[in-house]
Amino acid sequence: QVQLVESGGGLVQAGRSLRLSCAASGSIFSIRPMGWYRQAPGKQRELVAAITRDGSTSYADSVKGRFTISRDGAKNTVYLQMNSLNAEDTAVYYCQLRIYANDYWGQGTQVTVAS
Repeated sequence: QVQLVESGGGLVQAGRSLRLSCAASGSIFSIRPMGWYRQAPGKQRELVAAITRDGSTSYADSVKGRFTISRDGAKNTVYLQMNSLNAEDTAVYYCQLRIYANDYWGQGTQVTVAS
């Protein structure tokens, strides 16, 4: 009984920024590892950024220096700040939350970067 709702996607021009949000609710009783994935047409879903329970972050090489994942513990919300967007960032972005061996996913939010 975990629900993740992404928001903040949209159409942006290359070089601009966008901030995604993921609001988690349900049977979440502590800070959980969370991440952002993306899937472009014809591509496999890939991990973009992750944040551990203690706040450590990691990023795909393709977004290092441009994207930042953060957490708002009070709201069980994670964010993905995306800067210097380019056309290769176009994808559906999914929020993920892990509770032990179980992964929970949001519906995804479309990010389209116009070059």
